[in-house]
Amino acid sequence: MVHPYESLPERSFWRTAVAERAAPAITDLWTPAFALDPDEPVLTAGSCFARHLGPALLLEGMNWYEAEPAPPGLTADEREARGYGRFSFRTGNIYTAATLRQWLSWAFEESAPPDEVWEEDGRFHDPYRPALEPGGHATPDAVGDARQRTLAAIRTAVSSAGCLIFTLGLTETWTDTVTGTVHPVCPGTVRGSFDAGRHVFRNATVAEVHRDLTESVALAWRANPALKILLTVSPVPLTATATGGHALVATTYSKSVLRAAAGQLAQELGHVDYFPSYEIITGHPFQGAFYESNRRTVSEDGVAFVMRHFFDALHGRHRPNRPDVPRTARPDTGEEQWCDDAVLDYYSHGPVPPAR
Repeated sequence: MVHPYESLPERSFWRTAVAERAAPAITDLWTPAFALDPDEPVLTAGSCFARHLGPALLLEGMNWYEAEPAPPGLTADEREARGYGRFSFRTGNIYTAATLRQWLSWAFEESAPPDEVWEEDGRFHDPYRPALEPGGHATPDAVGDARQRTLAAIRTAVSSAGCLIFTLGLTETWTDTVTGTVHPVCPGTVRGSFDAGRHVFRNATVAEVHRDLTESVALAWRANPALKILLTVSPVPLTATATGGHALVATTYSKSVLRAAAGQLAQELGHVDYFPSYEIITGHPFQGAFYESNRRTVSEDGVAFVMRHFFDALHGRHRPNRPDVPRTARPDTGEEQWCDDAVLDYYSHGPVPPAR
């Protein structure tokens, strides 16, 4: 072997993996670092995109673990409104690595949540999941009791699960300088009151996200050394940015930071892997086809496309190019002559495009 590029598979070259394929026929985007036994409990948590994972796992016949199921007697609408069945933990959305670390730290009693509750119209709400109980609780003690049930569920689930799938969504956070805690959303937006002297905006760096993920994994592994961690990044753009900049630029920053930190951790730690749900939806070969008209919400077809890639890779299923998704004709690559890595296309499988 003269150099490594001579023995690489088709998926490692842009021409054979992307340019010569219709978008639905792009495959082999993920090689799982570990297997998932269908019987082992799988946990899901994270941003809003993560809520699709539990139902998809169940449909595939896998053991999605809902650690805090709804009490009997609730209608489907009531279960949805109160946050049951969305994730394995009844925490509501966990958008950031800092918030995941905070919940795990409370669950495993390395720190304690503040006693603070928010009152609204005589009902009481949890500042750390303000949208979870629309009708609120009757007393402040009921807020604390509900949170303790969730923390107990997290302890039980993490200690016994085979895998945790965590979907990162944001880098923008609001820190409470009085309690030292991180809020899931800016106080005053869903509930509570915003205090400019107390609630401070922070936009995490790669190093900070990496640190929070590392500490989260360490907390989980102390309870369950066999736990596998699968990280993903949500393809859903930011609804708004507190930076004052353009939402598109802020989204690019946030997702780039999350992707870099997740990828770095997966390279550093065994039993940590990264699944490219973000790339599958946002990659330019897919031309934004999996977004609804608001260019933000991932469509049902998009979710199904992501899960197809996930389960095909997980179960070793290979889908050859089908008649409905043929390879495109071999294109003129249009590579600039001064693009140094264009020479690498020579080592891809199949005929080489004519020299320009």
